[in-house]
Amino acid sequence: MTVERRNQAVRAAVAQGLLTEEQPVTALLDVAGIRESAAALRAAFAAVTDAPVLHAFAVKATPLVPVLALLNAEGIGVEVASPGELALARAAGVRPEHTVLDSPAKTPAELREALALGIAVNADNPQELARIDALAAAGTASPIGVRVNPQIGAGSIGALSTATATSKFGVALRDEGARESVVRMFLERPWLTRLHTHSGSQGIPLARMAEGVGAVYALAEEINAAAGRQQIETVDIGGGLPVNFASEETTPTFEEYARLLKREVPGLLDGRYGLVTEFGRSLLAKHGTVLARVEYAKVSGSRPIAVTHAGVQVATRTVYDPVSWPLRIAAYDAKGRPKTGAETVQDIAGPACFAGDLLAEGRSLPLLEQGDVVAALDTGAYYFTAHYGYNSLPRPAVHGFAVSADTVEFSLVRAAQSTEEIVAEAGGDRAGALLG
Repeated sequence: MTVERRNQAVRAAVAQGLLTEEQPVTALLDVAGIRESAAALRAAFAAVTDAPVLHAFAVKATPLVPVLALLNAEGIGVEVASPGELALARAAGVRPEHTVLDSPAKTPAELREALALGIAVNADNPQELARIDALAAAGTASPIGVRVNPQIGAGSIGALSTATATSKFGVALRDEGARESVVRMFLERPWLTRLHTHSGSQGIPLARMAEGVGAVYALAEEINAAAGRQQIETVDIGGGLPVNFASEETTPTFEEYARLLKREVPGLLDGRYGLVTEFGRSLLAKHGTVLARVEYAKVSGSRPIAVTHAGVQVATRTVYDPVSWPLRIAAYDAKGRPKTGAETVQDIAGPACFAGDLLAEGRSLPLLEQGDVVAALDTGAYYFTAHYGYNSLPRPAVHGFAVSADTVEFSLVRAAQSTEEIVAEAGGDRAGALLG
């Protein structure tokens, strides 16, 4: 999202009543920015391989049906990890052949549905593969693969590091006897045609991601050699491209990563293997903004505090782990214009009833006043779409926007959650359930 587009959108959101006393927090998605990211991803891999590539968006990053439909229109499929995510993808019109199912805990019912639909399945472990053996005996159009963990180590955020020695994901490739076991899995099942790994995420450097891809490529070559034919037809390299949350710059880029893979793992991109990617955060993060009204401006211990309606419910990771997930904050006045004036060190607080509910602590910004607007930037993935119901705070409305000259048009992606809906989710129609 460019600064100019964002400023136009914020001003228009205020002018058009998207941010009100009744709805003091709302979220914006830049439609043009999302299209640009999708195009950049497609172009980056088209430049390094002539083989077919399925770019499957990780639905968990932004589980909104209109977003999935927009990406689908831009040639991007989906990677799903639950029945709910699969239902969202189907509602968005994504075809089975553009859908990949990953999860470390698939139930027999999930596997049965996936195989009946013909969507690609990556088995996480030998027990799951045994279930697939039985279910696939009746026939399926699903491409099936096995997820492996190359055990290349952690990045700077341990909770998001999926390729550690003890990761819960996939078959641990460096454990004693594991590699030989994986080769046997394939030789015993000629219909297994894919390998999958996911070594990246926020905090993982590109070089380490490429190392993980190189490990799964080497395994594919080993399996094909043992089989005496090209049994592994497609390699799913996962996603995990990190996002720069420190500035407006989009870095690293899809192009940089694709070029690195071409240099480090050239055999994977020489046309013999189809590819699947599963990028999520890197496609959407930069194109989302949370807007919140400043309800009160106060001072405590000589520190100015802007109390807003955006906190842990829309920025859970930032509130609980601000070192790993710092957010940029932009300040606007009550009319949605960029705030000016001398910068003052201040806190940006959320509405939840605990002391740590802060979007930003000790941040230098023009002094915020009651009625002003704060914008939490780079929040298009894993923020307002991963709602946390602390204090029964409602899910905010989400609006897509498009800018044309001086005109900003908004489209409602998701309506704000009503108090009636909160009560219903909390068993409101069963008030006497525990009284008997």
